[in-house]
Amino acid sequence: MARQARFLLPNTPLHLVQRGNNRGVCFATEDDCRHYLELLETISRDSGIQIHAYVLMTNHVHLLASPGDDPGAISAMMKRLGQRYAQRFNRLYRRTGTLFEGRFRSCLVAETSYLLACHAYIELNPVRAGMVTHPAEYRWSSYRANAQGEIDSLITPHPNVLGLGQTAEQRGRHYRELFHRTLDPALLDQIRHTTHSGLVLGTERFQQQVAALLGRRTTPGRPGRKPKKQLKT
Repeated sequence: MARQARFLLPNTPLHLVQRGNNRGVCFATEDDCRHYLELLETISRDSGIQIHAYVLMTNHVHLLASPGDDPGAISAMMKRLGQRYAQRFNRLYRRTGTLFEGRFRSCLVAETSYLLACHAYIELNPVRAGMVTHPAEYRWSSYRANAQGEIDSLITPHPNVLGLGQTAEQRGRHYRELFHRTLDPALLDQIRHTTHSGLVLGTERFQQQVAALLGRRTTPGRPGRKPKKQLKT
């Protein structure tokens, strides 16, 4: 069965998830995390892609990224990144074979409320996993840069984040407020489902706009075969 083409638009953010093959470990040490982020910064800049948020977990990675005028550069970036990182990882740990799943998951997301929800979803991963009690305690995410103004050369704030305030102090305060309340479980499920299914995260209106631009449906089809047409008698 042919793979479904990704929903991609120029200058439009994507939430991406790439998991270790068979849910295996892909970040074993701090040096692994550091090396991955260095590669990500180099390759994303070479590809004209902005990284707005990230988190590295033991066996997977989440990114919020915007391509430039060539949205297909996202796939090229992820392929190059995965290959470069896996070469070092396999050599270092004397292993062979695939490190990451063959196809990363992604969903298109642009509307402000959903984009900010994705920021929180990504940076709260270590909290949901029970690794820390607050996202600021986790070193391998973009929370400190986005919420506390810590310098992170990998991060380019999205215009919706810059719109949270006129000064860095105001933006940080409003950004931190996103984490003062628990994400709605229904919204969590929506983010997970649309990312896993490769759909479009947003309101029905936004989904319709993307469908019109790309000439494809942006919502799941009904399961089962189409009913046969009745012959006229």
